[in-house]
Amino acid sequence: MKSKILFFLGGLLAVIQVSFSQTLSLPGKTPVAGISRERVAKLDAMLEEAIQKEQVPGLVAMVVKNGQVVYHSAKGFSDVESGKAMEKNSIFRIASQTKAITSTAIMMLWEEGKFRLDDPISKYIPEFKNPQVLNAFRYADTTYSTKPSSKEITIRHLLTHTSGLGYGVIDGDERMKMIYHKAGVMDLFTTENITIGESVKRLAKLPLHHEPGAKYTYSEGLDVLGYLIEIVSGMPFDQFLKTRIFDPLGMNDTRFYLSDAQAPRLVTVHTRKDNKWVSFPVTFYDPAYPKTGAKTFFSGGAGLSSTTEDYAKFLQMYLNGGIYNGKRILSPHTIQTIMTNQVGDLLGEGGKDYGLAFGLVDQKGVQIGGNGSLGTFDWGGYFNTQYFADPQTGIIGLIFKQTSGAGNGDETGWKFRQMVFTLIE
Repeated sequence: MKSKILFFLGGLLAVIQVSFSQTLSLPGKTPVAGISRERVAKLDAMLEEAIQKEQVPGLVAMVVKNGQVVYHSAKGFSDVESGKAMEKNSIFRIASQTKAITSTAIMMLWEEGKFRLDDPISKYIPEFKNPQVLNAFRYADTTYSTKPSSKEITIRHLLTHTSGLGYGVIDGDERMKMIYHKAGVMDLFTTENITIGESVKRLAKLPLHHEPGAKYTYSEGLDVLGYLIEIVSGMPFDQFLKTRIFDPLGMNDTRFYLSDAQAPRLVTVHTRKDNKWVSFPVTFYDPAYPKTGAKTFFSGGAGLSSTTEDYAKFLQMYLNGGIYNGKRILSPHTIQTIMTNQVGDLLGEGGKDYGLAFGLVDQKGVQIGGNGSLGTFDWGGYFNTQYFADPQTGIIGLIFKQTSGAGNGDETGWKFRQMVFTLIE
């Protein structure tokens, strides 16, 4: 009961903030109330040291409190080989940070009565009717057998990664990797000429890890929901996001594919080789995305690119109770639903729950320390981007980098988050 009361108060504070914290304001000469300038300097020094020690090639970090930008800095290189410096408006592939935006779009349509969260997805995408669960697998030729699932996949299952779907190349189960690859399912993003509808229909024919609702398995559920948005709204997914979320919030640099004017600001994906930062090669994805290729695939789970400022606007909308710059995106009631644990104890006791769009810090997470207040919401992306937002303190933190397969030498993620919460006086 105590935790529920605390969460309610946090949500109430978020709604109250609407009156004085609608848009991001740039830092001025006057210190932001309740923030230690001395500790901001220590935060900056930590990030600078990480760059000097080449723990990361470059980064952009941003801290916001009650709509006021406390800290915004670009360090290191956007592209090491050419010596191009990182800029505050550099554009990053945000990968799984796309998921919260897709979830937001889904909940906007839910508010309009287009569907219920516990509707079976097969009601809208018939290919998902009669799901099957993987039973046996033969490694020699990747053939397999299945058994019928006793449950249908619902929209809520897809939002909460409890559908039983997998994630292909980055799946934890080698069998699923092989099955998805053979079927031609797209996992992250691609420069190939394919649509989300085509990929999702291929996915619908494949076996599940487990029955829907039985476990939390990180999945391509949000890609399925991107296609659902197209079906329900009658609009291409990219256009829905642009007209209903990005344009109202002023997120002008958040797109699936970049214009010729935006492309030079895209940060290179780097990896560590022979003790040096080098450009990441073409593997199961093409690092040239989102600048080149067919530009037809709109991955709801991993396809967007963005800037720290754009994503901060998105998070500030949530802290404002669903409104930003006078534009209402979601109702406070919807946000309360999104911020409620939807997976029970499926994530164990690691300090985090999961709602309908974000990871949520629970009481254990508060006790661990450095994670924020109860109900702080967060997530990250495959290429080393991270964010968190605390409704009780009004704090937003973002640290964007662009690395892959570089080992564990980078400690800026946990240090940044831990230090951000100590900025508060």
